[in-house]
Amino acid sequence: MSQYHQHDAGDAHHQHQTHYTAARYIGIALLLTGSYAVIETLASFASGSLALLSDAGHMMTDTASLALAFIAQRFAARPASNKLSFGYTRVEIIAAFINALVMLGIIVWIVWQAVARLLHPTPVQGETVTWVATIGLCVNLLVAWLLLRDQTSMNARAAFIHVLGDLLGSVAAIAAGLIIWYTGWLPIDPILSMIVAMLLLNSTWGLLKESGWHLMDGVPHEIEYEHVGEDLQSIEGITSVHDLHIWNMSPNQPVLIAHVTLESDVRWPILLESARLMLRDKHKIEHITLQPEWQDEAIAYKPLHTY
Repeated sequence: MSQYHQHDAGDAHHQHQTHYTAARYIGIALLLTGSYAVIETLASFASGSLALLSDAGHMMTDTASLALAFIAQRFAARPASNKLSFGYTRVEIIAAFINALVMLGIIVWIVWQAVARLLHPTPVQGETVTWVATIGLCVNLLVAWLLLRDQTSMNARAAFIHVLGDLLGSVAAIAAGLIIWYTGWLPIDPILSMIVAMLLLNSTWGLLKESGWHLMDGVPHEIEYEHVGEDLQSIEGITSVHDLHIWNMSPNQPVLIAHVTLESDVRWPILLESARLMLRDKHKIEHITLQPEWQDEAIAYKPLHTY
């Protein structure tokens, strides 16, 4: 079996640098979010504000999610080994999937609590909520800015969605605090909470679908599976293509393996180079494994995919 693998030391070094950069930003975000979550918890007990305590619980959950993302990103930066030949790149996807599930649970909890508060209004100290939420907004803006600096990482994007939830929650808390402070109208707090939850649902669901697609080894959305098979078979000297598989080992790192049946007089090294260049230039696939089979030696079984 002949194979071609495009995965040199330079690519590995670049991948590791990308993971370390994302881990650094997530680490700073973790420190800021965790610190303010503690401050907000203490403020909620001091003021007796259940609204602040709920927001503090949300930030505590986000702190745990950021910690998971940070650990995953550090693992993803580790090199491949004899036992894990692809390295730890899948840890990033698993962490993003878990974070999306947690965020989905938070959204359900917010809606549940909002309905409960509409039915049974809870006293809120508007002035305290306004000032503490304003400080929280500043912290969340800083954290969001840090995470936006690296959105190539699925973990950074997952962390950003959590921070976006905190940011929108802070804006809603400020608005609710001001309205309650000046008018005493308590229903505004759960109403704004439900609006924020609905805004978060779309991005959270999108991340859940994307990370789930990666875990299922789905064909990358930007790659047309049928076109790849047709383009391979159109190369002079290749008579058929089967057992074609394309997936992302990590985000933006597509991998391809396939069996190709060749004409009897084809020189495989030359044809392999043609296939490699075509896949790289036309479909942006660089990590490739192709197994050649000559017509008079083809395996007599029905292939999984034939073009």
